[in-house]
Amino acid sequence: MSEYAEVEAELDARGFTRYVFDLSRIVELLDVLGSPQRAYPSIHITGTNGKTSTARMIDSLLQAHGLHTGRYTSPHLETVRERISLDGEPIDEERFVAVYREVGPVAELLDARNDESLSYFDMTTALAFAAFADAPVDVAVIEVGLGGEEDSTNVIQAGIAVITPIGLDHTEWLGDTLQDIALAKSGIVHPGATLICAAQPPEAMEPILDRCAEMGATLAREGSEFGVLGRSMAVGGQVLTLQGLGGEYEDIFVPLHGPHQAQNAAVALAAVEAFLGAGPNKQLDVELVREGFAGTSSPGRLEKVRTAPTILVDAAHNPHGMAATAKALTEEFAFERLVAVVAILGDKDVHGVLEQLEPVAVHIVCTRNSSPRAMPAEELGEIAIEIFGPDRVTVEPELPDAIGAAVGLAESDVELNYSGIGVLITGSVVTVADARKLLRR
Repeated sequence: MSEYAEVEAELDARGFTRYVFDLSRIVELLDVLGSPQRAYPSIHITGTNGKTSTARMIDSLLQAHGLHTGRYTSPHLETVRERISLDGEPIDEERFVAVYREVGPVAELLDARNDESLSYFDMTTALAFAAFADAPVDVAVIEVGLGGEEDSTNVIQAGIAVITPIGLDHTEWLGDTLQDIALAKSGIVHPGATLICAAQPPEAMEPILDRCAEMGATLAREGSEFGVLGRSMAVGGQVLTLQGLGGEYEDIFVPLHGPHQAQNAAVALAAVEAFLGAGPNKQLDVELVREGFAGTSSPGRLEKVRTAPTILVDAAHNPHGMAATAKALTEEFAFERLVAVVAILGDKDVHGVLEQLEPVAVHIVCTRNSSPRAMPAEELGEIAIEIFGPDRVTVEPELPDAIGAAVGLAESDVELNYSGIGVLITGSVVTVADARKLLRR
């Protein structure tokens, strides 16, 4: 076993899906390590959907302005190294192992002194902060893992906070109302910070406003200080006119699909403007903004992995995210016949997700992904029948068989040419990761 594989195994032993909402352990770990998270300024991102895409846009914009960046996002698709990026590229195996050899022994000492060990996410967070300090980076772009106030990343107390759209998800941990969830997420706003906030339902906006008032934070809201002024489809993405904090930015090509990605772009631009000091009558260089957005990618977000027929993978896993995906499919792909392959985790709002998908898919193939939390294909099929009807539902317990069945169903109408048919593989980040391993050349 290679050193890197050994490190992966040690991380996995901490429990990939174990959540412990207690910052004291990671605070202690980082204190012993010399508080690496204080070595650079950070931009901190929370929300229900769009966090990773927004983080990747912010990262690309900062690089276009000549800054060395660190980016921490989760979960990963293929390798844990994706979570920790330096100047837009996943940390290499050698550096990952070297950082772990510094952090791991300290973590083990602290584990022995505490009732509960540091979690997988605690450890990857600490590894990211240490790697960024060692690089060194000029700025870190940090995505929350779950929630905000009690998330391991919240030790950074960032000067720039970002909240993407909030919806119902992770209700077992964050509460079952938008107000409860927004309250948890607004915890990343610290004294004197600037908050860049996407448009939110009134129920979610109330606790955010209260938190900003309590912390003396500056608030910039989508629809007021910034937003999307214009949007048109283009080959491989869309062209936007954005209202930023410093003025209008025209002819911005973003190689991502859907109005939700346009919204993410507006949020990302405002965050970078705030970080770089732009404001009224002080714009960023529009050519650098165009360069930054043009270089953005977001794997697993309406990502095309095959053609003839078109096969898309998308990580939508809650009703809010699936609604955005369905809208993008309708507006930008215009499939005459779309078949969906769905594998979803058992603790998600499965009914809500399928109800958003039903209007755009002529047929659904229910399967399961490699997660131990995945809903059995047969159980998912029973729920799908309630929403799609029995004639529009197929059950295939194994993902490769499900993809093959979906392609066959998509191609069953021989009068359609390949441009009018497609397959969407969706329901979970794990589903996307599994499908990409099977389909990407």
